[in-house]
Amino acid sequence: MAFLLLLLAVLFSLPVIAPSGRTLDYAANLTRFLSRFWPPDFSILPQILPSLWETFQMAVLATTAAALLSIPVAAAASKTTAPTPVVALMRFLLNAIRAIPGLVWALLTVAVLGANPGAGVLALSIYSIGYLGKFFSDAFESADPGVSEALRATGADRLQAFQYGIWPHARPIVWSHILWMLEYNIRSAAIIGYVGAGGIGSWLHTYQEFYQWNNFAAVLTCILAAVIILDFAGSRIRRELAPTAQ
Repeated sequence: MAFLLLLLAVLFSLPVIAPSGRTLDYAANLTRFLSRFWPPDFSILPQILPSLWETFQMAVLATTAAALLSIPVAAAASKTTAPTPVVALMRFLLNAIRAIPGLVWALLTVAVLGANPGAGVLALSIYSIGYLGKFFSDAFESADPGVSEALRATGADRLQAFQYGIWPHARPIVWSHILWMLEYNIRSAAIIGYVGAGGIGSWLHTYQEFYQWNNFAAVLTCILAAVIILDFAGSRIRRELAPTAQ
């Protein structure tokens, strides 16, 4: 039934990709556009590397702040650790945060704090809480509730039941989600610079405005390299955490 519903949704969605009605040589258009990106002009590296480092700093600060705040938020949004009215309220708030795109959060924080990296950190932190709060609460609910219930029966309070009954199971999953969020925030930090929230995205906006596509390609290459390095490091850390998960 789920597959049939998905198939029907795809069929009803196909008209959205209808051609424009004009006769276009798509291959030639793509080739001509991509030719403007090659070769990347890496002579601008001394200019953009400080901004790339700033982007990394923004992502680290935002992810750390969001991870610390998301643990109590997720505990309040988990059925195994909080009463039903609190769970409903916190899940509504998390859904509301995720419903607003990160770029819109950046626009709001720039309007309040001005065009600076601090606005970007705040925007990424808020947006990350929406995701990490959801991921963490799912991890808490996936833990065997019998352990924490047994601890409560022996006299442990809620915090102790969470610390010794739920957290050991959820910890590897939580770390994995934090690493994923850090990778995501590096990419997001590169984009929110378009609206003045700091980071390397400001260079993307500048080069796009002046049609300097070879410089634009150099910035994209730097972002790609940063994401690949972080993904490799994250994979190593996840392998270290895997025995703990077992």
